[in-house]
Amino acid sequence: MKVITIKQPYASLIAEGLKRYEFRTWRTRYRGEILIHAGKGVDKEAMKKFECYHLEYPTGCIIAKAVITDCVYVDYTLRKMLQEENPLVYSGVVCDPSWDGYGFQLENVEKIDAIPVNGKLSLWDYPYEDN
Repeated sequence: MKVITIKQPYASLIAEGLKRYEFRTWRTRYRGEILIHAGKGVDKEAMKKFECYHLEYPTGCIIAKAVITDCVYVDYTLRKMLQEENPLVYSGVVCDPSWDGYGFQLENVEKIDAIPVNGKLSLWDYPYEDN
């Protein structure tokens, strides 16, 4: 199954259903199931920003699965919609008009038991079997 590695706290925000888009400077044509890997990297400023959610932030493991249903260019309309949806989660770089990139729309997010594994860049494959 395809996997995407995401820094904490963003991986946990996705796993908890608080963040519906993952943002990248590159686009993907991939649509389908994907595993969410919480990388070993941590954004310490963002961790403070999201303390109010009282989440767990495991690192170095796969923590959720989801479905990429679309990859959309982040334009003014999407930025506005995201800021209205959740100003805390979407107040970062993606809402800066100078940032140029894409949002991978994630649906059917489901937390899974953590699977320790090293992450990789881009989309990568992991031999996951749904139990």
